[in-house]
Amino acid sequence: MILVWFRRDLRTIDHTALSVALSSGEPVVACFVATPEQWHQHHMSPMQADMIARRLHCLNEELTELNIPFLYQEVPSFCDVTETIVGWGTSLGISKVMVNIHYEVNEQSLDREVSSSLNEQGVAFEAFHDKCVHAPTTVLNKQGEYFKVFTPFKRAWLQKFKMPIVSKPQPQAALKARIFGPLSTDRYHDNVSFSYPRESSQQWHASTREILHQLRVFVRERSDAYREERDFPAIDGTSQLSPYLAIGALSPRQCIARLYAESSIPDLSDGKATWLSEIIWREFYQHLLVFEPKLVKGKGFIPWEEKIQWSYDEQAFERWKTGSTGYPIIDAAMRQLNLTGWMHNRLRMVVASFLTKDLHIDWRWGEAYFMSKLVDGDFAANNGGWQWSASTGCDGQPYFRIFNPISQGQRFDADGAFIRHWIPELRAVPNKFIHNPWLWQDFSLLDYHKPMVDHKVEREITLQLFKNAKE
Repeated sequence: MILVWFRRDLRTIDHTALSVALSSGEPVVACFVATPEQWHQHHMSPMQADMIARRLHCLNEELTELNIPFLYQEVPSFCDVTETIVGWGTSLGISKVMVNIHYEVNEQSLDREVSSSLNEQGVAFEAFHDKCVHAPTTVLNKQGEYFKVFTPFKRAWLQKFKMPIVSKPQPQAALKARIFGPLSTDRYHDNVSFSYPRESSQQWHASTREILHQLRVFVRERSDAYREERDFPAIDGTSQLSPYLAIGALSPRQCIARLYAESSIPDLSDGKATWLSEIIWREFYQHLLVFEPKLVKGKGFIPWEEKIQWSYDEQAFERWKTGSTGYPIIDAAMRQLNLTGWMHNRLRMVVASFLTKDLHIDWRWGEAYFMSKLVDGDFAANNGGWQWSASTGCDGQPYFRIFNPISQGQRFDADGAFIRHWIPELRAVPNKFIHNPWLWQDFSLLDYHKPMVDHKVEREITLQLFKNAKE
């Protein structure tokens, strides 16, 4: 019997470990171990916790249709996971445990510990590269080293690319109920709940059918315009599939297969090719975790990052968090995040730049806050995005390129539609002043802040801070 251990890969379609297990012809059992203590340490958002809970319900239904029993346990600490997995292995007479690899340091360490403990019991442990289209260490430069710049990484990634085959599992023969008698209390049931804070994620899908429908609709109806529309937050120009990729309810291979299935010509349109680039960016950041584990330990990619004199002004940080900086595009974006658990990608860069370059606050504060709110929180993507914006990361934005919060709003929300949606107190402001309402003659009548800092002044301070650190 084989035990397939699910983590942040909550799907049955295109699941490498599950596919291999079923193809072996041996009986298959599945399991999930909830680790709230670790989730707290990693700042998991309550909305993502709720989404995982809802997704587990759907996963259980899919596994039931495949005649695969689903075991569930919540453990006090991350250290107790090993005992739980080994306990199931012993009770069921498991011959092998199969998992899909995760690349963060703690997860890698746990896999080594579980593998060692299982081997002592005569149980094999087999791990598969599944999270990325190309496994880390397989996309290297001519010197056999990892890429530190995205564009050549993308070029090498595309050279290795072959059309992915998305596998859909077939039901196994029903297992005899007597096998699971001793573990009946460990069987997943609909009343399972985490001892972890949860906020409703109902605005996001949980079922595979709905998720795949959203993927198909985006690719068929909006992906060709993605390049032109993706930077405008008032337009429904992005896929909004990141929450499903983050918890593994959807794989990058599924996205790419659908992208090519909906393409009427051999080459992708500019819009589809741009969306494919975003998927490759996700892989770039995943690969980096393997080569630079320091990224998981709160370190900047560039060595001189530790010499930057960051600010730790809690009052300023609070105004940024609550969307009360006085810069409309920043405040609207933060309110969107706080209320929905999601933020438009262009705005993630803008608000990150404002925190690190206008307020000079340590990017790690922003990184942690995003994780505590994002329904699509993914460590590699979030860390990569923050270090890119803070100019401390691998192929990050040059430190002297600093987003102007006024011109960014003027460029990507020209008529203020996004701003007015999230900041109703500015709805009466004319378009001419929507990005700098403090210049409007009736500003004093508004319940809105003046800018907390002068961007031009703070920009010069940032240039000097980074220059000093680099020198």
